Amino acid sequence: MNTANAYEHRVARVRASMAAAKVDTLLISNAENRRYLSGFTAEDSGVNESSGALLITAGQLLLITDSRYTLQAADEAGLYRVHQSTRGLAKELPDLLKQLKSRCLGFEAERLTQSAYAGIRAALDAEHMDVAMTAADQWLAELRIKKEEDEIAVMRRALAISEAAFEIFMARDVAVGITEKQAAWRLETRLREAGAEGLAFPIIAAFGENSARPHAVCGDRTLIEGRPALFDWGARLDGYCADISRSFVIGRSEDTYRQIHRVVYEAQQKAVAAVKPGIEARAVDAVAREHIAQAGFKDLFGHGLGHGVGLAVHEPPRVSPLGTDILEEGMVFTVEPGIYLPDWGGVRIENMVVVRAGGAEVLNHSDGGNPERR
Repeated sequence: MNTANAYEHRVARVRASMAAAKVDTLLISNAENRRYLSGFTAEDSGVNESSGALLITAGQLLLITDSRYTLQAADEAGLYRVHQSTRGLAKELPDLLKQLKSRCLGFEAERLTQSAYAGIRAALDAEHMDVAMTAADQWLAELRIKKEEDEIAVMRRALAISEAAFEIFMARDVAVGITEKQAAWRLETRLREAGAEGLAFPIIAAFGENSARPHAVCGDRTLIEGRPALFDWGARLDGYCADISRSFVIGRSEDTYRQIHRVVYEAQQKAVAAVKPGIEARAVDAVAREHIAQAGFKDLFGHGLGHGVGLAVHEPPRVSPLGTDILEEGMVFTVEPGIYLPDWGGVRIENMVVVRAGGAEVLNHSDGGNPERR
């Protein structure tokens, strides 16, 4: 998707931030930041497993990885010199920092475990190296917050795959009596058949009272005609995520469900209309939250209105009562109000928007406004 020029531009931005923070060397171990800055697509399988790291200075770019990924790294990260690690990052970092003449190392404190930090610090101290280590999370958090048009185009495609797969799923797979686990697996199959490279996150299929849990775990509950059903899903494509929620009943819905669904849909539409450059994220959240409260459902919408989406399914900006980000053109985030009644069920409608000069552009094709599916 991205060209060498795109990576050069991103590295230049990082270098400018490094200079402002007086950091001469930056260690990148977060998989999304690593991919964003280099094009290296290998993913980490867990907190204690890493497929590589970047070292960035004013004049050099280094990608450190092991023998599993050296050929891939050379193919994908053309701007970087690939260093094959044989002893692990902590043990090899002192020699690398000596070669780079490093004096201040910036690192991702939220990514680096305490034990990994201690290992690096101990290795530097053992070599009597006067290298300061400083957290770079505050300014790295802004690195990916505004999306380039190529990124938006990929997320638009990921959403299109997600929506098309869901319609096939609804037409061919959904039936009264299907369990949540079965529904989640069949939807995942449809997503992959439609071209997804994977899931953005584990699918949520929640039926009946389980839909009152915003992050419900799929179980053996069955789909019952006339009872709430909530799906939250998204394809991953070229590393980028889609995130959608839809709520409905199969067959005829009761008055309470139709009322709640209408209120949630109206709250979402009002919030989308409020999006514009220069407004605080929490002000957009307040628009949806106040509408829900005025409709008589105060305190039944507990989570934030939305979150940024990109290479990670949850990233800045934070659109919630605590969200202090000022919206800017190019930011992409979800708008997902909900109402959740314990022991009854819940409704959430989620679309993705990008901030444009004239307001919000909704990236979805469907709006989720229909409370009933036949």
